[in-house]
Amino acid sequence: MVNFDDTATAFITKSNAQLRKAYYMFKMVGNTTLVSLGKRATSLSMALRLPIKGLVKKTVYDQFVGGETMQECEKIIDLLDRYNVKSLLDYSIEGKETEEDFEHTKNCLLDTIRFGGKHKAVPFAVFKVTGMARFALLEKVSNGELLSEKESKEWLKAKERVKEICQAAHDHKLAVLVDAEESWIQPAIDELAEEMIHHYNRERVIVFNTLQMYRVDRLEYLRKLVNLANKENFYLGVKLVRGAYMEKERDRAAKMGYPSPIQPDKAASDRDYDQGVEYVVENLEKGRLVAGSHNEESCRKLANLMVEKGLAKDDHRIWFSQLYGMSDHLSFNLAKAGYNVVKYLPFGPVKETLPYLIRRAEENSSASGQTSRELMLIQKEMRRRGID
Repeated sequence: MVNFDDTATAFITKSNAQLRKAYYMFKMVGNTTLVSLGKRATSLSMALRLPIKGLVKKTVYDQFVGGETMQECEKIIDLLDRYNVKSLLDYSIEGKETEEDFEHTKNCLLDTIRFGGKHKAVPFAVFKVTGMARFALLEKVSNGELLSEKESKEWLKAKERVKEICQAAHDHKLAVLVDAEESWIQPAIDELAEEMIHHYNRERVIVFNTLQMYRVDRLEYLRKLVNLANKENFYLGVKLVRGAYMEKERDRAAKMGYPSPIQPDKAASDRDYDQGVEYVVENLEKGRLVAGSHNEESCRKLANLMVEKGLAKDDHRIWFSQLYGMSDHLSFNLAKAGYNVVKYLPFGPVKETLPYLIRRAEENSSASGQTSRELMLIQKEMRRRGID
């Protein structure tokens, strides 16, 4: 049984000053009003080019991002690895609109893969398709709309970029995860991911697709993918998460008058997430799982399920994953118990990572129970160390 209350292990990498800073950071992001004001103020300040980079970097950026470059992340990668926690490098760029930006993002991702290929502590890389294709184009493809000649060429170019990344991952013996995004562009992303999975996952898993289980249709989609893998003889890599766009999804559905794609409540999301995890574990002959979760009960269920199935704790087919800066009580205690754990470690310039940072702040402010748990554990460790 993994002891998630072991705060000495959970915060073993943090100095007293870092622990105190984390406490105040979670206090801040746990305040919905403060997060909302901060989001507007940050966006306005960046638009007006006000000198707030230093402030952002010393607060939320420092908590949730590894650094501006891969080289800046190396100290963190090595520190995590000392406690058997691996790193999943994420060049945290999304929502770009020009071919020049897409090529730059692709080249940075290729650099990330080459970097990861040389570091045993970096078994994965990850990317967002919106870093390499226009959002409007992905939406049009997802809707099955007829593309113009120019758009068809643009879509072909986007596919070529994704294939180049997957080929590099194959060549450097690294796995690469295709991140999930908004539901109205996800069909195009799924199409790309499935094409890459069919092509590259013949001998082992190179490409993982990400499924957001807070969507009502994802459990059925997972079953379809597993059936395809068995039928067409390829390995299926999936990362299961609950999801990160809930309010945005519900607001759009309400405004446009279509049924919300999001589960009716948290219990339904938890049910589908846990059932999805169990389904992949039942199909490990062809399936590979990255279980992305900050939910303590879900992590405990998977750990216990592996024991029940007689699987080794370090079975290479199953990984637990949490975001850098969050849920260290899960990551470090699971790793101490012998399970495979990888931290999702974003990096990139401060301005470019703002969409990611804003999502993290909003996620923490909406997940009051999770933030309270973080604060309680930090306070417990501060008392254990005798920190005021």
